[in-house]
Amino acid sequence: MSSEPIVHETKRGESAPRAGHSEFRTVIRHLLRNRGAVIGLIIIGLFTLAALFAPILAPHDPTETSLTNRLRPADAEHWMGTDELGRDLLSRMLYGSRISLGIGLISVAIGTGLGVPLGAVSGYLGGRFDIVVQRFIDIMIAFPGILLAIVIVTVLGVGVENVMIATGIASVPIYARLVRGSVLAAKEQSYVTAARAAGIGHASIIFRHILPNCLAPIIVQSTFQIATSILWAAGLGFLGLGAQAPTPEWGAILSNGRDYIRSAHHLTTYPGLAILCMVLGFNLVGDGLRDALDPKMR
Repeated sequence: MSSEPIVHETKRGESAPRAGHSEFRTVIRHLLRNRGAVIGLIIIGLFTLAALFAPILAPHDPTETSLTNRLRPADAEHWMGTDELGRDLLSRMLYGSRISLGIGLISVAIGTGLGVPLGAVSGYLGGRFDIVVQRFIDIMIAFPGILLAIVIVTVLGVGVENVMIATGIASVPIYARLVRGSVLAAKEQSYVTAARAAGIGHASIIFRHILPNCLAPIIVQSTFQIATSILWAAGLGFLGLGAQAPTPEWGAILSNGRDYIRSAHHLTTYPGLAILCMVLGFNLVGDGLRDALDPKMR
């Protein structure tokens, strides 16, 4: 997207909405022409519906145990079978979609809420502040994201809430570095120079003039980061650092089922496929948004 704001000489109050509305429709049109993005939207939509209507769709209580029905294969009563404690796997998978989507969305909200302002201020002000911030970001980037999340969870303690915080903090350096690069390019544009000459404050220039023109890469990165956060959360759950029993979280379900992979493979097959499909869906949409938001790719 262009870093220069679009201005049309029309009636006051009408040009910006028309330009913004036209650009939005153009992006949506190109996104829907991308077959991969459409498939991704369908996948995300199905999981979202499953998460929203889990109490209605779930045939059983996801935490209700029945040792007489343990490790049952799929049948008319239990469409995905039961786990090692006789709990209905379909019900646990439906409720697990709520946790996975919630972790993905909240962790990205934490990452953007901390990383975007930090990167924007660092890139705009420069100088010693920028040097200090970037050295701190370099230290965080030196750790693989999942490893950094494990360290944070170890400090904060296990649990779904701490997994959200850990994955969100682990994504902060990604957003900070991305936004800083966009701000460094945008702050040299003529509209920023004009805003400075008009006496507009630095905070207003950053958040009202520069950041709106950096939204495209932030949106694309957020889509990919949701998928990454879901994968990290599943990994933490598999290691026993995420949701604790009897909370139905996909990574934890997968971890509990690994001991029965030969006798009851459905305990690992279904949560593994669910994680794969949800991550794939967000990645496909991210690829489509990247192409739709870039005028050179249209």
